[in-house]
Amino acid sequence: MFKTTYYILVFMLCLWSCQKSADTNNLALHDASEDVENTMDKISYLGKEVKVFTTAEGTDKKLSLDTQHTFEPAVQPLETEVAIFVNPEKTFQEFLGIGGAITDASAEVFSKLSSDKQEELLKAYYSEDGINYNIIRTSIHSSDFGLGSFTYIEEGDKELRTFSVEKDKEKRIPMIKRASALINEDLVFYASPWSPPAFMKTNNQMLKGGKLLPEYYQTWADYFVKFIEAYEAEGIPVWGVTIQNEPMATQRWESCIYSAENERDFLKNNLGPTFEKNGFGDKKIVVWDHNRDLISHRANVIFQDEEAAKYAWGIGFHWYETWTGAEPNYNNLKNINESFPTKNLLFTEGCQEKFDAQHYQRWSNAERYGNAMINDFNSGTVGWTDWNILLNENGGPNHVQNFCFAPIHADTKNNELIYTPSYYYIGHFSKFITPKAKRISTTASRSTLESTSFQNTDGRITTVVMNTTEDAIAYTLISADGEVKLSIPAHAIQSIIY
Repeated sequence: MFKTTYYILVFMLCLWSCQKSADTNNLALHDASEDVENTMDKISYLGKEVKVFTTAEGTDKKLSLDTQHTFEPAVQPLETEVAIFVNPEKTFQEFLGIGGAITDASAEVFSKLSSDKQEELLKAYYSEDGINYNIIRTSIHSSDFGLGSFTYIEEGDKELRTFSVEKDKEKRIPMIKRASALINEDLVFYASPWSPPAFMKTNNQMLKGGKLLPEYYQTWADYFVKFIEAYEAEGIPVWGVTIQNEPMATQRWESCIYSAENERDFLKNNLGPTFEKNGFGDKKIVVWDHNRDLISHRANVIFQDEEAAKYAWGIGFHWYETWTGAEPNYNNLKNINESFPTKNLLFTEGCQEKFDAQHYQRWSNAERYGNAMINDFNSGTVGWTDWNILLNENGGPNHVQNFCFAPIHADTKNNELIYTPSYYYIGHFSKFITPKAKRISTTASRSTLESTSFQNTDGRITTVVMNTTEDAIAYTLISADGEVKLSIPAHAIQSIIY
């Protein structure tokens, strides 16, 4: 009996030992397989070419191919060194595009240029040889940037029987069509109203604020539909609309006030259902379309209402909160991105105010663009829309004398185009980042440099670096296992392509 028990125990011990050995071998094989997979998946930039395009104050460098380098093995940087760290394995929002507004003012100035200058302007903005814009914004009837106020109907026409965009066909629509043809399939075209017709408002005028009367909520929603139908009949596909330009600003020009609750209810009860009813459920509706200061409140009220939120693609914003003397409030964008991750952030307007022809080349204007674009994108913004793409030598026309800068001005007396530094700074993003690119993790070791990165669908990465200091800065760009030693001049911006 003892012998039998002994042999059984020995046999079981052997079985256990064999099974353990097999498990260990399998685990080792699994670990080795994982190591091989990790090695295969590991991103390497060693030996890859790096191209650096630079725009710098006081030089002739304007989106110029400055230097070319090759990635070498990355080495742990010291605290005394300046570095930009890029991690291509950490991706964020998908890039929609960059562009500007074709307003009545832009179209008016464009019409005064010779045909060769018109072609130059369009290519400067919308071609790969230029800065490759793909977004166009326009107004639903008039804004302040034009020769005067107008609507698409006769005053008092509640049934919208007289609706017509004939006025837009004179100059605005032809310019939009020419730009759209250059952009082609990447076009993102959207429109914003500055004010409903006077009879629909509490103050009975298009200027100086006032509110949309409740009895005209549905009529105004129908007006949006007629706008889309009219523009698409002209061969211009409408990507979307914003509900109201600057809905909390009583301006001396066309303006209209919506509280957060007003805008929520108009979207939920009128605009959203009306779009769906008319087959426009695929059109994007953007709320707010005002500054970063009050944006969180607007998002909270609208996006937390399920019935309203289902119609909203995202939230638009401007950069004019700095009128108070405060700094740009990028933290509010980050808060929205964290609080409502399914909603998109879209920069819908920004320009340098208070036009002065003596300051076309003022570098701080361009640096304002660079700072905003880097920080807006790093806060989760998917697209970025400048204001007027073209203004004249007076910063207009503007029918209430609200004259501003544009990236390009026209000297209509001498038939010349004036390119400002802002044009080139915007180009450091729009020229090298393409639609559907993904933003990737990028940080700087010093606050003296600002940076963001996107990886295009073809695999190429664009890292934008900006230096607003008075001194050139030497830095190391580290991406995955590679590094490259670079230098950026004082008051300069670079696009690094690899």
